[in-house]
Amino acid sequence: MDETVRAWVDGWVVSRGAAPPVAEPWGWTIDVGLYGHATRHVFGTTGEGLDETTVRKVAGAVTGDGVWLKAFRDPAVVAGWLGDDWWIDPEPGCLMTIPLTAGEPPDVPAGHRLRTWSRGGVTRVMLAAPDGSLAARGQITPTGDTAVADRIETAPEHRRKGLGSFVMRTLQSAAARQGARTGVLAGTPAGRGLYEALGWEMRAWLTSARHDSSGSARAERPA
Repeated sequence: MDETVRAWVDGWVVSRGAAPPVAEPWGWTIDVGLYGHATRHVFGTTGEGLDETTVRKVAGAVTGDGVWLKAFRDPAVVAGWLGDDWWIDPEPGCLMTIPLTAGEPPDVPAGHRLRTWSRGGVTRVMLAAPDGSLAARGQITPTGDTAVADRIETAPEHRRKGLGSFVMRTLQSAAARQGARTGVLAGTPAGRGLYEALGWEMRAWLTSARHDSSGSARAERPA
């Protein structure tokens, strides 16, 4: 199994309050317990190490809606291995890492208010705008040597002001002070530019797919 994927799984389940991952020959099964996201199957290998036979076998055993697959390979490849009852996220994600250093956290942007707190192993950052509204947020979960960044968001009206970078640097500093040496995240195409500018490196593409037997999955799949 890929160590980075395992680190992401371990941190993600704590970050989201999901059930402990169940080891499978091909990866892990995680019960999430939400409508539209009951369970997810995460494949433990990346790139060409993930083969068609394995994906088809796991996907073929799924019959319930709201079950997700997370496969760390190009969606253009993985989509061809899934049937019409799978919706494919049209925006491919990416698995990324960065070395963490325990430097001083960045200065709070002028006029903004920062609140940082930890609960249940998760450190959260909230940055409020001068008027008190939410400007940006994020969270990170250290699990030993690695820490998983998650739910990084900047309000639309506050984007392109460097607030996302501030949140990420604050989270990275907090995780490093807790002993983590490597940051891990699964990012979106929109966030990839931000993360790369901060020194994060891409390790693998990520395909996200959801089982949908209603017949709408094929119509919504990317061309």
